[in-house]
Amino acid sequence: MPRPADPPTNVTPRISLALVIHNHQPVGNFGWVIEEAFRQAYLPLLEALERHPRIRFALHYSGPLLGWLRRERPEFLSRLVALVVRGQVELVGGAHYEPVLVALPERDRLGQLRRMASELEALTGVPPRGAWLAERVWEPSLPSTLAAAGYRWTVLDDVHFRAAAVPDDALHGAHTTDDQGRLLTLLATDQRLRYMIPFGEPAAVIDYLRGQATDDGSHLATMGDDGEKLGSWPTTFEHCWGERRWMARFFDALEASAGWLVTVTPSEWLARHPPIGRVYVPTSSYVEMTEWALPPEESRAFTAALHRAVAERRPEARWLRGGFWRNYQARYREVNDLHKAMLRISDKVAAMPAGPARERALDHLYQGQSNDVYWHGVFGGIYITHLRLAAWEHLVAAEDAADAGARERGGVAVETRLADADLDGVEEVLVTTPSQLAVIDAAEGAGLGEWDLRAAWHAIAAVMRRRPEAAHVQLLDLAGEDRGDASPPLPSEAGATSIHELVVAKEPGLAERLHYDRHERRSGLVHLVDPETSQDDFAAARYAERGDLADRPYAVEALEPGCVRLARDGEVRPRGGDPRPLRVEKTFRFSGERLAPQVELELRVTNRSAARIETTLAVEWALNLLGGGGNPDAYYRSGATRTPHDGSGAAEGIEAIGFGNDWLGIDAEATVAPPAGAWWQPIETISNSEAGFERVYQGSALVFRWPLRLDPGEAFEARTRIAARCDRDRAGEATS
Repeated sequence: MPRPADPPTNVTPRISLALVIHNHQPVGNFGWVIEEAFRQAYLPLLEALERHPRIRFALHYSGPLLGWLRRERPEFLSRLVALVVRGQVELVGGAHYEPVLVALPERDRLGQLRRMASELEALTGVPPRGAWLAERVWEPSLPSTLAAAGYRWTVLDDVHFRAAAVPDDALHGAHTTDDQGRLLTLLATDQRLRYMIPFGEPAAVIDYLRGQATDDGSHLATMGDDGEKLGSWPTTFEHCWGERRWMARFFDALEASAGWLVTVTPSEWLARHPPIGRVYVPTSSYVEMTEWALPPEESRAFTAALHRAVAERRPEARWLRGGFWRNYQARYREVNDLHKAMLRISDKVAAMPAGPARERALDHLYQGQSNDVYWHGVFGGIYITHLRLAAWEHLVAAEDAADAGARERGGVAVETRLADADLDGVEEVLVTTPSQLAVIDAAEGAGLGEWDLRAAWHAIAAVMRRRPEAAHVQLLDLAGEDRGDASPPLPSEAGATSIHELVVAKEPGLAERLHYDRHERRSGLVHLVDPETSQDDFAAARYAERGDLADRPYAVEALEPGCVRLARDGEVRPRGGDPRPLRVEKTFRFSGERLAPQVELELRVTNRSAARIETTLAVEWALNLLGGGGNPDAYYRSGATRTPHDGSGAAEGIEAIGFGNDWLGIDAEATVAPPAGAWWQPIETISNSEAGFERVYQGSALVFRWPLRLDPGEAFEARTRIAARCDRDRAGEATS
């Protein structure tokens, strides 16, 4: 009997590498920002692939970016399709306007996924097999959604798999998962590769991959991450494409290693290799997102524990998990308001009859679902004002179209009703007219949390609260106010610093501007403050609140079309004195033609105590007119004089003050009676972006003040009316 042959001794270990690059620009981003990212990241990568035809990539371009490329750089798409045709590039699909899928109703999940699939099939002739998952936010129901839309695979992080008890040495391949009888294949991006590309030396990347190679070549290494880090993030253009030539050296190293290291597209790999296991992944996202989703104190504690466990190579590091993505709706009232408005509007659009009007409304709805402002992290998220207002713009447009259609079908034109608008179990007051929509939160100060001017498609009350963030500790450290002086990190050995490590301030003195609000920034809130309270004290939230009126519950006493009356039996607490009861009645009236919406707030304060009350009554309006950076289009107006909407000012005995934004086509005037003192000052947050800490305009506080001196039983009345003029009807423009 012949002796079996000895196994070969000269086998070279081999491995495959799938590079999945996600390119995205948010709905509403500035054209010059997209142009810069195109020149610094998207175009150089395409040109590099053209020069290196043996290197394969999977590329994802979100719907907003595809739309920009189609309008501004159609030749880029032609070159991209040529790479697809020759089999070098696989285009990855996903949800069209890059929403976090789990935030949407199922009908919108499928609609967004199928729209992107149709667009890519029309572009290349081939439907996409893979789906990019926005922010890699995963929930166990997603396999049925993705499979129903025609997708076969997606990329998650290795942290997702660790949470499902998959050991690290079992991540070099594909796993299957399922939901409701539908199958989906999952690939795990390697976090170490995600950080090494492009922030480690190319040779180190090659050495790392060599260590994962096997004799049978059955291992797949996957790296899925943002394309913007390949040239568009701070310091990375020079690093990737300039003198340091990181990408050229990386591509050369890949080609020099072609005997044992081959780049593949995910679908190419999956066609030749069966899955290596089954997995059921719990709710998760990439690890940084789970840090950001936690409250500040918890985030800092979790991050410190995780970094310590990783540094000490402790086995429990694999089990440490941060927060849940949906918690952003609990952390940020502004995220929740946006999300619940989106759900309300989705129901309205779904009820529209089929036709061009519904398709236009559906496109606005989908754009309003773009993920970027439904969370917060190093990129700014909900704090990025122009993106937040862009999302609101599209949602206002969609709801306006749906309500207009309902009126044409015999619906009510003006309605005031109770509804749990923010899904907190407590009803708010919802007012709709052809010219505006408002949500008044009776349980928290009876202020306007949403106030939409429909002709302009503008959410004028979309103002952010100033609140503590975990990253603010880094800013304080940088300023030397906490644990001693700190300095920005030096570039890594590779010559660039990841945004996750970058700690810089874009202007001096930012730490001194960290102020935190004690209540949500709604409009029409009532304050009682000491007469000597200064504007600076009020702006910095250093004042003493002598009443309990700004954020406490009001009773809804009457609802009429376009009108609501609310009241609170509260108290004033004089300095050094006993609390004294008083009653506050607030009446909101919404009126005006479509191009001339008005809101009026009538206020009556009655002293119900047996002692005299002497304090200052202040009514605060928080208004967003996109006035950041001294934008000359956004202004306050006194007579013929304009000042920036992100500036400060004060006046006494005024009866009227104007404000507006030429680009938005809004000019408004606030009139008060009796004459009042007035302050106006910007509401600015200190946010951390990929370029460092910066001031961000979130709106302006317009505060009217009256001395309040009431004998027992005496009442004081004041009225504020804001009358807006819109110079065009955007709904009419959209259908003309």
